[in-house]
Amino acid sequence: MRPTESPQIQLEAVSKAYGDVTAVDALDLTIGDGEFFSMLGPSGSGKTTVLRLIAGFERADAGTIRLGGEDVTALAPFDRDVTTVFQDYALFPHFNVLENVAYGLRVRGVPRSERSSRAREALAMVRLDHVATRKPTELSGGQRQRVALARSIVVRPKVLLLDEPLGALDLKLREQMQVELKQIQRELGITFVFVTHDQEEALTLSDRIAVFDSGHIVQLGTPKEIYERPTSPYVADFVGTSNVFDEEVAKRVLKMEGAFALRPEKILLSPATATAPVGAMTATGVITESIYIGTGHRVHIELEDGTRLVALEQSRGALHPDAAEPESRGDRVVASWSPGDLVPLGTDSSRAVQHR
Repeated sequence: MRPTESPQIQLEAVSKAYGDVTAVDALDLTIGDGEFFSMLGPSGSGKTTVLRLIAGFERADAGTIRLGGEDVTALAPFDRDVTTVFQDYALFPHFNVLENVAYGLRVRGVPRSERSSRAREALAMVRLDHVATRKPTELSGGQRQRVALARSIVVRPKVLLLDEPLGALDLKLREQMQVELKQIQRELGITFVFVTHDQEEALTLSDRIAVFDSGHIVQLGTPKEIYERPTSPYVADFVGTSNVFDEEVAKRVLKMEGAFALRPEKILLSPATATAPVGAMTATGVITESIYIGTGHRVHIELEDGTRLVALEQSRGALHPDAAEPESRGDRVVASWSPGDLVPLGTDSSRAVQHR
């Protein structure tokens, strides 16, 4: 189902400025019912402002915001069928876990017995029913984040907004919570709108991603589309690592017109004396650095004309006993890749990266 066939959130020509700074500029966006949608971008790109506009914490200067088809542009946050999970959890320290989760039901006038049963159901969903009587200070960071999530989903909103909710967690906890978030979203079937500056997080969780820059969406698509087919140098460089050839370098190295991106994992490195694969494009250079990253080596190469490339050599296991050892710093190598792995880029971004 396309998002436009069953839209849950619609922004039409929405703008927001703070003094002379335009945070969001005439933005159009449609998010589907039940979609896990991520807004990805660096600080100041406008993604958090859009989240706050949807929540009602900020008032749009222009444009229309609809939730479930209803115009909510002028409505206060408590009149919108959305809840928000923040990075700092915002739990009440003097309440126990169950009381924290039930709080939203309490202010909505839900009877005590129903509040308790629904709060326990929400805690069970995030696998924390065993800590119901503890205080937030007795929990780990990951547990506190799950309590905040339970408190948001217990009121059964149509939209859950998540503002960098995993940013305060360490890497292992963050990866664990990513899996749990995705599972919970599937179980609930409600729309999740997730704000992050972490590209890997967005790629892992999302049905679709909007990449933000200077108050605009510069690319919108599935994780695979965003990663495999970036439309500008900015997206190619911001989402993952990429070798971006501007027009000048493309003429010199690729013998092609235009600008292109090439992901490091698409590059095969061979000794300078080896024969390149049939049909491959090649360039000869010297390894300037080989960095072990656990899953393999990130290899930096300087080509004969001074252009720099980054390649990713994957580690080989016991099923590849004849695999050659990774090349070392100072080795002369041939970098080869399929012409089909080159991604044509537009030139509409001012943040083009030039590898020279």
